[in-house]
Amino acid sequence: MDLKLKIWRQKDSRSRGRFVNYFLREIDPDCSFLEMLDILNEQLISRNEEPVVFDHECREGICGSCSIYINGRPHGPDELTTVCQLHMRKFNHGDTIVIEPWRARSFPVIRDLMVDRSSFDTLIREGGYISVNTGTAPDANTIPVNRDDAVFAMDAAACIGCGACVAACKNASAMLFVGAKISHLASLPQGRVEARKRVQDMVAMMDALGFGNCTNTGACEVECPKGIKMANIVRLNREYLKSTL
Repeated sequence: MDLKLKIWRQKDSRSRGRFVNYFLREIDPDCSFLEMLDILNEQLISRNEEPVVFDHECREGICGSCSIYINGRPHGPDELTTVCQLHMRKFNHGDTIVIEPWRARSFPVIRDLMVDRSSFDTLIREGGYISVNTGTAPDANTIPVNRDDAVFAMDAAACIGCGACVAACKNASAMLFVGAKISHLASLPQGRVEARKRVQDMVAMMDALGFGNCTNTGACEVECPKGIKMANIVRLNREYLKSTL
């Protein structure tokens, strides 16, 4: 397939960026979106032009690095899919594809399509730790956990911290991300010891880093590649209210 790409090019966070047009021909529909960008970069390098900078690591939908808007949607048009797992067969011959980085104050552009998502690392670090016995592993039934609680915790733990929720939210809210991290541990007895301090510290740091408040539009859930539910935001609010009582 032949494609026209409108890609955001920006030298660094202090420079003004702009869209630049590129044309690719005979792209295999079965190649991934990042492989398509690899092909573009090979052509640019062969012409002694600067390649497009974009973030990636695992290319297996696990690391959450590929923080790219595609035609106005975080991670592109496919549901429950990261950019690295998006294939070109989702597009048509002759399409124009607009490619740009996350747009959020807390995710400043490093260069081109790469953004600084270290604010998420700061939020995780602020969440602290859990108190567990690090000696011999206890028997499986020593700390019984209700099945529904275990399932809810595992679903929350599926969050890969990609930032699509922030990119999709008009307030650049990180509440789905923080809610998933809070829900994961708050649902289990191992996480209850530091629960009060954890939720207060993470919410305070979320505000300090410039993330906005939840808009209740649900865009975060729709665009999340791992299907994290807004029920985690409800759990976050409940845990925060409990911590203030």
